Amino acid sequence: MAETRSRRTGRQDFPQRGEIFLTALDPALGHEIKKTRPALVIQNDVTNRYGMTTIVAAITSKVWVPPYPNEVVIQPSTTGLDVVSTVRLDQIRTVDRKRLLKRLGKADERVMRKVDEAISISLGLVKL
Repeated sequence: MAETRSRRTGRQDFPQRGEIFLTALDPALGHEIKKTRPALVIQNDVTNRYGMTTIVAAITSKVWVPPYPNEVVIQPSTTGLDVVSTVRLDQIRTVDRKRLLKRLGKADERVMRKVDEAISISLGLVKL
């Protein structure tokens, strides 16, 4: 199957791992992170290309020092964010791609390595 690209921008028309999108997370229940906010795509690109959903981790502007082991602090430089923020790997969810409202930027490889470590901790794949 040929790779599809947007006629308008020339880039691939599916979300890619590491991209940050303004994402509509409502409705939410209980302690689920709420409202429209940035979220980091953490699902692999093969599934992103062919699926109509993706897996994201919510991003908040609240930064704890030091961050919890399941959080990654990211800088606004290339991410498209306005302020230093935290990727919450305890707030992972599958969303329909229609919830991805606007591409903001992309996390670099260093950040994504930290994200991978925090996912492993959050999902209990490594011992603390």
